[in-house]
Amino acid sequence: MAHYIVYWPQDWVQELKKAEDMGPIKVVFGSIHSRMPSIVSIKVGDVVFPVTLIKKKLYVMARLPVTHRERAFDYCMRELGREHGALTPEGIVVKAEKEEFYWTRGQSFRCADAIPDGMTLMVESDKPHTKHQEPFNCCSEWVVWGEGGSSIEPRLMPDEAIPLLRFGYPKSKEKPLRLDKNGNVLSMSLTATRRMSEETAKIFEELF
Repeated sequence: MAHYIVYWPQDWVQELKKAEDMGPIKVVFGSIHSRMPSIVSIKVGDVVFPVTLIKKKLYVMARLPVTHRERAFDYCMRELGREHGALTPEGIVVKAEKEEFYWTRGQSFRCADAIPDGMTLMVESDKPHTKHQEPFNCCSEWVVWGEGGSSIEPRLMPDEAIPLLRFGYPKSKEKPLRLDKNGNVLSMSLTATRRMSEETAKIFEELF
């Protein structure tokens, strides 16, 4: 079992607050873009901690034990009813629920007759879900999810713990977070999916 951090930008944390989404956390997305980095390294059995920076302080937003891993498109269509910008797999075409508009990877069609033979058609719908179940960036590729997640709320990482945190694998490649001259965590240290050291994982677990 490995432990990872993923970064939630401040604007996304504010959207969750506005939506009054306090969890429990069910899913974490990864995309092909740096704003929502790839989570391809996270496997079933691992634990994920979304983190953010609030007024330059490091906060841990939630804890998610991973019991499933799948394509973001499959998760979104099943749980949300819509693809929400997830990467559409090859061979699948999606239809908007209330209009005659179809699309697939890199193509769109105004009528069903224009869809190439052999494509699998899926129709969007509306399904109830919480805000954090939507990807906060386009081109989501994979999701990890589980039913044993914590509440979603900011948990302050103590200042004295910051210099002790180490990330990387194997142990010979572990590195601390990058800090500014005042000892505050730089966002560039967080905008990647990073595996924790065993000692760091214990510090994170103590917040829950």
